[in-house]
Amino acid sequence: MTLTRSLLMTALLASSLSAFAAVTEQVQVLDGYVREVPPTQQISAAFMTLHNDDMSDHKIISATSPAAKTVELHTHTLDEGMMKMRQVPDIAIPAGGDTFLKPGGLHIMLIGLTQELKKDVPISVTIKFEDDSEKTLSLPVKSVMPMQMKH
Repeated sequence: MTLTRSLLMTALLASSLSAFAAVTEQVQVLDGYVREVPPTQQISAAFMTLHNDDMSDHKIISATSPAAKTVELHTHTLDEGMMKMRQVPDIAIPAGGDTFLKPGGLHIMLIGLTQELKKDVPISVTIKFEDDSEKTLSLPVKSVMPMQMKH
């Protein structure tokens, strides 16, 4: 019976480890980029499409990048007729679905840039999921028109 129990525990552990690594394998990052900004600007943002192949919901709980002192998850909301940006605790990715990080919506904010963002030069951004697994992305810098916002 001890051998059977040992084999069962080994199988359960292997299956748990497989499930632990599955979030990074199940979430695909598509069309990611970082917005190019003038060298004097200290803030930029990363945008992408997140596709979840899993049958369970997942979420990004944080992000980091050597290109910025601080990295935060953000969204834009319409408040009394004005678009306002605010930090969010996580970004949900529905089971079998997509989440779009785009200008005017959810995005990853890069604050206190530590390097110049040059068009077509990739920036490393690491996203962390709810199970503490991480996926490091190499995102190209793209020149895009800034969003028009009322302040």
